[in-house]
Amino acid sequence: MVAFSKPLAAAALFAGLASAQSFQRLGTCPDLGCIIPPDQADFLAGQRFDIRLEIHAPVNGTEATGNPNPDENFEFTIERVGGNRGKQAGSKWFKVPEPKLEKWSFGWYEDFFARDAKTPSMVNVASKAYRKVHLDEAGEYRATLKYDGKTTTATWTVRSLEEVRKTRNVLFFIGDGMTTNMITAARLIGHKSVNGKYQTKMAMDSFPVLGHAMTHSVDTFMTDSANSATALYTGHKSTVNALGVYVDSSPDVFDDPKIESIAEIFHRVYRGHVGIVSTAGVWDATPAALTAHTRDRGEYPYCVDSLLRGTNNTAWIDWNGPDVLFGGGAEHFYSPALGGKTFNKKDYYEEFAKAGYNVYWNKTSLAAAPNTERALGIFTVSHMSKWLDRNVYKKNLKDQANHPSGNKGDAQDEPGLKEMTLKAIDILYQRSKADKRHSSQGWFLMSEAAQIDKMMHALDYDRALGELLELDDTIKASIAKLKELGELSNTLIVVTADHGHGFDVMGSVDTKYMDAQKDDRKKRNAIGVYQFSGKSQYINNGEVSYSEGFPTNWTPRYSLFAGIAASPDRRENYKVNQNGVREVTTNTPGRPANDFYANAKDTPGGFVINGTLPTDEPVGVHSLTDVPVFAMGPCQELFGGVQNNIDIFFNIANCLGLSRTAHGKGQDPIGN
Repeated sequence: MVAFSKPLAAAALFAGLASAQSFQRLGTCPDLGCIIPPDQADFLAGQRFDIRLEIHAPVNGTEATGNPNPDENFEFTIERVGGNRGKQAGSKWFKVPEPKLEKWSFGWYEDFFARDAKTPSMVNVASKAYRKVHLDEAGEYRATLKYDGKTTTATWTVRSLEEVRKTRNVLFFIGDGMTTNMITAARLIGHKSVNGKYQTKMAMDSFPVLGHAMTHSVDTFMTDSANSATALYTGHKSTVNALGVYVDSSPDVFDDPKIESIAEIFHRVYRGHVGIVSTAGVWDATPAALTAHTRDRGEYPYCVDSLLRGTNNTAWIDWNGPDVLFGGGAEHFYSPALGGKTFNKKDYYEEFAKAGYNVYWNKTSLAAAPNTERALGIFTVSHMSKWLDRNVYKKNLKDQANHPSGNKGDAQDEPGLKEMTLKAIDILYQRSKADKRHSSQGWFLMSEAAQIDKMMHALDYDRALGELLELDDTIKASIAKLKELGELSNTLIVVTADHGHGFDVMGSVDTKYMDAQKDDRKKRNAIGVYQFSGKSQYINNGEVSYSEGFPTNWTPRYSLFAGIAASPDRRENYKVNQNGVREVTTNTPGRPANDFYANAKDTPGGFVINGTLPTDEPVGVHSLTDVPVFAMGPCQELFGGVQNNIDIFFNIANCLGLSRTAHGKGQDPIGN
């Protein structure tokens, strides 16, 4: 994921909450009375969540009413439609004390003209928050907020799900940014085809159920990994940059209304074992969203602490860390004395060790790690090295100063996604099996191929497809591992993406012909479409077994004519960058620092392609496309067809029997 700036403090410009189109006063609140979670929210029975109520009094701008004082005597009620409890005040319904009144102000830009002129519209707020509440009866609920003689109503649904557990384990793969078009391209370069027929196919191709998921946000039709991971893990749509919360307008990025994640529920209900694996820094959006609750995904030190301790500033839930945590991101673990940027300036290797974790820094030590003890594996500073560099262009691993110890050495012994995932399965299986309290409590493992997305942002399509093929190889190996352990029939395997990129392949490129041309327009004639596209040259006969599923030739004369729909200015030569990750744009001397131009050094011999993005966007961006959903194992039938990404959460929760109503604790024939 590309990095986003932190939301501005409410006392300044609250531009992070953008847009009735490009900007919004508050995305979850079209009225001046706000109920969060908003209208149309769905819940799992028993799922913990917070409620934020806000009354907005615009001081100026198009919404100003002439009264800058918000109603502090607003009333909030809850009722279950068709229930017998009637309408009750929120504190009585949830059996909690009436929350204290909070007050603040914030500003927002109404459009681009106001932004350019730096003329914000200011809003005064009166608010209350109900913390850690839950709804235990399936059905429809009506939440009502009365203020200033007006009414805001939110209809919530607690889904009616079975309470019978059908799977012992869940293996949840996320190909960050992965689309069907990328899978198609990866299949082309990684598998041999004879006369239009593949001799081998992707592991994902063998899954019995295929669906598609919509990825839009609660308040925008474009999403990022934080918001989409929140939807996948909680069943609630949120806002760009938000992890496990609905975004409110308060100045504190940690007090927004929280929603309990699938990992937190699984731990609370079953004391189940949890594993988190990623090729990104473990503080990145997709892994962190399982435990973090903040509207600012950039709070990386906090995210690391949440993985160990959960979010305890409001006694949110009882959480004592996952059994397995593997990935990158050492700069938020090692001591500040070594340059680390850590939560409360603590050494988080020491913090995890004190909590009973063995700590590993390389592939060799990880392979030898015992399968019966909790494990923290941090293998590099920042995000992990790419499959293409670890396996083909190994010189790129040198002189990186990225050793996870913080000693400025090189991390040249990194595991890949496959090694990390297989080790995680071994540990989770053994620890679950050995647990004397609940011998069959099972496990939940999230494994993320994070660099598909990051390389698509960089327009480094070769590395992106290499990461996707590594994911597929990991899926194949994981299925074999589960068979070996006798756990395949007890494990629901789901493969999906959090969002997509507008990537596709439109033909081939004769790179030799392109290099020979001196004119940009003539260089474009090296592109072959339709009958001139030819065959894939990424597989060389006889070099390696095709069943390994990776190209044997990354530098064919005829490469892929590939691209994305939205991009910055760039040069293209359609060749693999052998010297490391592509740097597609650069700042031009004499131009503003946020005005990006094509990097002439990035693609020697290429030609300039004018971009379509705003000039301050240096990399590619996400697209609206639906993403694929593959499923195998218990409950696989739930994942077919077109669904919303929140449905993936509810389907997994349904299969695990996590719905807990007021009538009982659910039924668990698996053995708990």
